[in-house]
Amino acid sequence: MGKQVREQKNQSGPEEKKTIRRRIADYLMITLAAGIYAAAVSMFLDPNSLAPGGVTGIAIILNRITGLETGTWMFAVNIPILLVGTWKFGLKFILSTLYCTVMSSYFTNLLAPLGAVTADPLLAALAGGALMAVGLGLIFKAGATSGGTDIIVKLLRLKFPHLKTGALFLLTDTIIVTASAFVFQDIDTALYAGLVVLVNSLLLDVVLYGHDGAKMLFIISDRHEKIAGRILEELNIGATYMSGNGAYSGKDKKVILCVVKKYLFPKAEEIVRQEDPDAFMIITSATEIYGEGYKSIFSQKL
Repeated sequence: MGKQVREQKNQSGPEEKKTIRRRIADYLMITLAAGIYAAAVSMFLDPNSLAPGGVTGIAIILNRITGLETGTWMFAVNIPILLVGTWKFGLKFILSTLYCTVMSSYFTNLLAPLGAVTADPLLAALAGGALMAVGLGLIFKAGATSGGTDIIVKLLRLKFPHLKTGALFLLTDTIIVTASAFVFQDIDTALYAGLVVLVNSLLLDVVLYGHDGAKMLFIISDRHEKIAGRILEELNIGATYMSGNGAYSGKDKKVILCVVKKYLFPKAEEIVRQEDPDAFMIITSATEIYGEGYKSIFSQKL
């Protein structure tokens, strides 16, 4: 009995250390990401009165109305949203999000005295939106959010998992940007803020999902063995045989199913053309692929 207990402790020890190292790495990433996000707000967006949606946009608007620091408002507005998040996602999730919210608010106030890097609203919108996307992407990859509409988006993702994160941010942020046009009474500033939202939305999906778009091929050919063999050998990708039956001929057929990254598709097409010019091939797009060579099927869906 004592021996079994010792063996269990020995087995659990490395796993516990690995978990601790992973959590430390996550919090280091959150700290870095919070600094990047805060730099976008304090050095590009806030000085140029660009309210880019979300809690950050609300905080910038409230800063102009009350004079209280933007970072302080970011934290204050997040409090009720964090309470809802605690109820829905649990304390463990909220701890990392609370840490991220505190660090983002702190860094935003810390960097505010440095002022604007550029007074050009177009450059500020492009650079600020890009930095926000990088910061948010790293935060999400670490299993946290920056609070605010991030939590709202995460709730929407539970109900509508087919919608991508960037698209949901675009929806929620557009509402706040529209409101900022009335508060600032400046349509040009609101349009530049809308550009921030657009840049952030587009780049966020790249940071989170990468360029994992690919082509999915269904190939029907009497020379399926030669085609599949060359695909396996020359492209170093997997292929699957599916059984088919010709409705007109009544003959059994092998259908090759494979997914190729976009830059490999011309070579796959050439292989089919060389081996069987009469092959029947269906080509469609695959936007997300899980498995070897792509994203891990065990990774958390963001």
